[in-house]
Amino acid sequence: MSEDEQLFVGTAEAEHVEMYIKAIWHITEVGDEAKISTIAKKLHVRQPSVVQMLKKLKRRKLVNYSKAGVSLTGEGESIGAKMVRNSRLLEVLMDSALKIEIDEEMVCGVEHHMKTRFTDALCTLLRHPRTSPHGKAIPPGDCCRLAEAGGNDDLEGQDL
Repeated sequence: MSEDEQLFVGTAEAEHVEMYIKAIWHITEVGDEAKISTIAKKLHVRQPSVVQMLKKLKRRKLVNYSKAGVSLTGEGESIGAKMVRNSRLLEVLMDSALKIEIDEEMVCGVEHHMKTRFTDALCTLLRHPRTSPHGKAIPPGDCCRLAEAGGNDDLEGQDL
């Protein structure tokens, strides 16, 4: 390994948090109620695991969780939008730009490690797609708003 290569160990805990938030986002995006049973079904986990994680997310102020149901807080919405944006842009990259079959497992592994700078550069490279290959809306980023306002949409000079 050359001296300039660095290795990083991700945290499974952070990825679990993001997946629960993303699951709640997906459930509510289609107009369904985010309940323990629907979250458990979406993530293929047992309901007690969902309850345990929802309590943790509530303590971290990422969800509102009560007998009435589950909803994302402002911060939870922000994380959810970021995760959905990352995964849907990766799907567009695979389908439209690379012309390969979408590998959802790979998308799920990569989406947690994308920084905003990378995501915005990818979005710009893909010309700010509005929908994924599955027809789902892609949450816009600052790069999309800047491009709509007539800002610089050029990748030249950006470190990818």
